Amino acid sequence: MESLRKLEELQKTIMLMQSYGVVSSSSSSDHDSNRFIASLVLFLIQPCGELDLAKKCALVSDYVPKISSGFLQKASICLSQKGSQQHNVGEEFQINCVDKSDSYLLHSDFEEMAMIGLDSMQRANSTLEDFCRSYFMFHGMDVNKPNEIFKYLPLLSFTESYIYQLDSLNEKTLHAPRNGEKFLERGAKEVEPMFISKFTNVFKTDPFRPLADLLGYHGLLTERMREEFKHGEEYWALERMLCCALVNRKEISVEDVIKAIHLKSFDYRVLNLLLYQLRGEQVNEVHMDFLSISEFLVEVADDLFDYEDDVLENNFNILRMFVRIYGTSAPAMVAKYIAQAEEKYSILLKTLESQLSLEYHRRCEEATREGNVTI
Repeated sequence: MESLRKLEELQKTIMLMQSYGVVSSSSSSDHDSNRFIASLVLFLIQPCGELDLAKKCALVSDYVPKISSGFLQKASICLSQKGSQQHNVGEEFQINCVDKSDSYLLHSDFEEMAMIGLDSMQRANSTLEDFCRSYFMFHGMDVNKPNEIFKYLPLLSFTESYIYQLDSLNEKTLHAPRNGEKFLERGAKEVEPMFISKFTNVFKTDPFRPLADLLGYHGLLTERMREEFKHGEEYWALERMLCCALVNRKEISVEDVIKAIHLKSFDYRVLNLLLYQLRGEQVNEVHMDFLSISEFLVEVADDLFDYEDDVLENNFNILRMFVRIYGTSAPAMVAKYIAQAEEKYSILLKTLESQLSLEYHRRCEEATREGNVTI
């Protein structure tokens, strides 16, 4: 939300400058210039000791002519090498100058910073709602009490949005042209080669490090969360490998498919582990085991519901993968895995407290009435 507030301030500043004739009406040619000047204005009006606005203007007039592009280049190299653990005014200025067209990316220039875009926040919203309504009960929390939601929502929302940000980058590689075929998101533009390279590079390093650093700074990061981050990377790698194999008509293994479907709900486990930390609770292993098998069943049900869309968009889907492996026997094989999981689910359900078991069953019925895919 802080990033959105800054973008709003930037836009208001640009409009104010246009109304006073400081800059011309925005066009494609001077868009970046206007953003830069607006960011400078916002920087100048920030309090700085006892300096008033007149003194600031005088300082700018005196010193800006002495600052050459060569000096700025050297300063950029020097300061980037030293790094900074503190969030300072310079970082504020840098954030405001990010190109809006790239705001949904984990831009390589900001690889040390956890950044998310509005699109990722919007996509994460339904997952967050489901998480609150389905998982809060395992923490003895009442989802109908707003104070219980909003107390933990900022970090839960940021974390899930960051994961969706990475998921969006992964999808871009899946929708990129391969062997003459194009798989694009509905209504989306074709992905340019330069962006494909950027998306790929994100997953070559440590895509979760900025988020892990942020959680660590707040004393919330655990080794178990790190493991789930690794599971997320592993899932995306499997998704890319399996979908690429299908496009190129190569063989895939059932072991990889089953592993991928189990890893797919890693974000729910991250959120659940984070909620334990936020509440200062020990992880309840009985609950985690039950939710793990429940997550598997929900993911399979989602895949069956989304089968046609996933085929068109070149997404991972268990039925789609089984069709390649088993042909016409694919539905029967999926049903076999569902039956095995349901048997485990019934056993683990009995390990829950009776009231919790009742509440979760009621939640499943509620989700079914609302049209959501659930167990």
